[in-house]
Amino acid sequence: MNPHASLPSPHRSDAAAAPSAPPAARPPGPPTPWWGLGTMRAMRADYLGFVTRLQRQHGDVTFMQLVHEQAYDLFAPELIRQVLVDQHEQLQRWERGPEVFAELVGQNVLVTEGATWQRQRRMLQPGFTPRRVAGYGRLMVDAARHALDMAVMPGADRADVDMDALFTRLTMDVILRTLFGAAATARESADAAWAVKTANATAMREMFWPVTLPDWLPLPGKADKRRAIDILHSLVRRHIARRQAAPADPAPADDLLAMLLAVRDDHGAGLDPQELMDQCLVTFTAGHDTTASALLWWSAMLAHHPEAAARAQAEVDALLAGRDPTADDLPQLAWLGATLKETLRLYPPLGALMTRRTRAPVQAGPWTIPAGALVRISPWVVQRDARWFPDPETFRPERFLPVDRGGDAPPPRGAWLPFGTGPRVCIGQHFALLEMTLVAAMLLQRYRLAPISGQPLGAPEMQVTLRPAGGLRLQLSRR
Repeated sequence: MNPHASLPSPHRSDAAAAPSAPPAARPPGPPTPWWGLGTMRAMRADYLGFVTRLQRQHGDVTFMQLVHEQAYDLFAPELIRQVLVDQHEQLQRWERGPEVFAELVGQNVLVTEGATWQRQRRMLQPGFTPRRVAGYGRLMVDAARHALDMAVMPGADRADVDMDALFTRLTMDVILRTLFGAAATARESADAAWAVKTANATAMREMFWPVTLPDWLPLPGKADKRRAIDILHSLVRRHIARRQAAPADPAPADDLLAMLLAVRDDHGAGLDPQELMDQCLVTFTAGHDTTASALLWWSAMLAHHPEAAARAQAEVDALLAGRDPTADDLPQLAWLGATLKETLRLYPPLGALMTRRTRAPVQAGPWTIPAGALVRISPWVVQRDARWFPDPETFRPERFLPVDRGGDAPPPRGAWLPFGTGPRVCIGQHFALLEMTLVAAMLLQRYRLAPISGQPLGAPEMQVTLRPAGGLRLQLSRR
């Protein structure tokens, strides 16, 4: 039974069944008196609940006026692909998102646009191909072994474990090893974890305001924001300086930093010092936080679904027989992979706020979205729609098994989009899926997971990435 079965399901409303308005008219949507200020307040308070109700009450394409902005939400896979894939040249990222994140991680592939983004994307893409990512598997396994072996104290059979802290430390160690070739110190890990959490909370607050007030103002949260930025920038700067000061090695490092130092654009130019700093920053922050969120929810799902967990453990045991997993094992870990994909469906780390601005009119089904409008996509709603995923609130990993192995018919393209879609699909998706699978397999080799009596699974809340309210503690028992 899904512990969040009581959450509202975004089933298609009657209004969505057959819109009768002419193509030139605006789609339906909620009233937004007083320039939509009350609507924005409701969005800040519970964005996931807001967009769920929006689709349920008004259909697959909705419109609202928010101060000076015209905002359109799309909730159907064919409409999402029509806009984000077929008409991507008419779109750019919503300015507010890049403004907020650029303060934290600089001008990198996450926030840049146009020719700058295209140059950065082309330069970075070779470092994130499935073949190249497979080479990081050993570093991932080393970090996971170190963290998981200490999750329960030596000599103890079981422990109640703060899973958020465990996966944050683990994924941070993974990204430090794969990015810089160096394990995290305990102090470095603790400081960076605080900094990322603080930076994310700051970004979520500022995302809903039209401008960011100067950080030097003596306002609540500003001092913490300055300290968080300083910690993250100092960490990355320190590791880059260490690498650049190291003597030449006849066997050069094979980590992401080595790749970033070696990449060249079409004119033979590499990343300049600021670009190198910014790309490392976004790789470090995004490369561990989203994976930690996914593993957190995955562990909760398996703890609350012991039959699925037992099947995953049996699969891992039969294939690995006690050895460490490798990238080559992923195709044979079909059920484990299905549990991860089903978790990403129910709890996508980036559940909402995939926002674009139209540079020219675009078509979404019968509706024309004018130039200058905002287009918003919410994976949380799309991936919990009964039209694409029957019984959508239930954890059913078999959805993602091949049909000839008892799986469901695949959903339409664009219905499962935890990594986005279109040209800006997440560059690190192969990295993330490999890391999640290796870590999950190693955890199941060592422990059984169970809920702690009297501690229900907290409702999901957006902290840039999706986290359970109140955190997550599970009982881990040695096998």
